[in-house]
Amino acid sequence: MSYKILPYSFKQAKMLNVEIKPSTNKNKKIDVFKNGQKIASIGAIGYNDKPTWTLKKGVDYANQRAKLYKERHRKDIMIKNSNGYFADKILW
Repeated sequence: MSYKILPYSFKQAKMLNVEIKPSTNKNKKIDVFKNGQKIASIGAIGYNDKPTWTLKKGVDYANQRAKLYKERHRKDIMIKNSNGYFADKILW
């Protein structure tokens, strides 16, 4: 299963000054790079994210899902430059 990186994620990555590419890890969606060096693999294949939910069910539903994601992963997203941090900032 291949994941297509959507414009939302590219925009979010640009704000973080990182580059994103499709992941080389078959279980992840995106690899995150800083200064040409891979620093994270994010987004489990098989789960939707905010840009995907927006396309499937609209912005309001996507925002509800994002809120639930952020509650579930509160500890992970607080650790700057961790996989969870980048997943939150780029996919949610």
